Amino acid sequence: MSHSPSVPRDQLRRGVRQRLEMLRRAGVRYLSQSVALSVDSSEIDTSLAEAEVSRVKSTQGGPRAEPGMNPSSSSQNDSPALSRGAKPIPSGGSPDPGDGLSPRERTAALEIIRDEVAACHRCQELADTRTQTVFGVGNPRARLVFCGEAPGADEDRQGEPFVGRAGQLLTKIIEACTLSREDVYILNVLKCRPPNNRNPLATEVTHCRGYLDRQLEIIRPEYICCLGTTAAQTLLETTTPIGKLRGTFHDYNGIPVWCTYHPAYLLRNPPAKRQVWDDMRSLMATMGIDVEGGAK
Repeated sequence: MSHSPSVPRDQLRRGVRQRLEMLRRAGVRYLSQSVALSVDSSEIDTSLAEAEVSRVKSTQGGPRAEPGMNPSSSSQNDSPALSRGAKPIPSGGSPDPGDGLSPRERTAALEIIRDEVAACHRCQELADTRTQTVFGVGNPRARLVFCGEAPGADEDRQGEPFVGRAGQLLTKIIEACTLSREDVYILNVLKCRPPNNRNPLATEVTHCRGYLDRQLEIIRPEYICCLGTTAAQTLLETTTPIGKLRGTFHDYNGIPVWCTYHPAYLLRNPPAKRQVWDDMRSLMATMGIDVEGGAK
């Protein structure tokens, strides 16, 4: 099949190269031509596509292990964590996640990682005791991502983050901000429930960190809201207590990070709800959202 005469060959070549590079950054390493391109076959020369697939594969090299990961472990390690040196989002700008990934491509890239997570056995105790993994849910083009600690019993059973009592409170907080769960993206540092809801171990956080970084690289939100100590300290790579992280923006790869208490903490300490609401009002004001009357 020949390429469309209305599109120059060098332009098609650049388009294919850019598309393959985007998929590579999303964690894709070894794909067939049909999966890698995601373009209309009527617009591309098959031989050209095959040449570009081969070129990109030849420059990628083999899989590399991340710190704390066993380089001899199973195929989920073929997609390493992305670098934390991502290009910052200009202040007030509108991010374009994945360097121009379309909504379909962004969803597909997240599904690739979701499948890796579902097959992950890096933390054997978690893999042996989980009902299922809990990847994330929401809008892959969300302006705001909520990041929590780890799934609980309800999340482990349903496969969705923040669906238990703490999750119901988070939903109320989101709705009070004139948003819905469908407007944001919700995920956790850990994708498996720790037995008896214990705190995540350092090795478990390390093993899951690559998945978290890659999710955020694909979504590339304008803002991240960390819920609780584990999420905030993990994402920001700090030991500063959550109480001291509140009230100021921090940075993750150029994305402003806002920290507040976890909804589970509010269930144990209802007076802290006022502090969290103050935090959310400040965040919404920065995002240009009027919590009294909707988006400005």
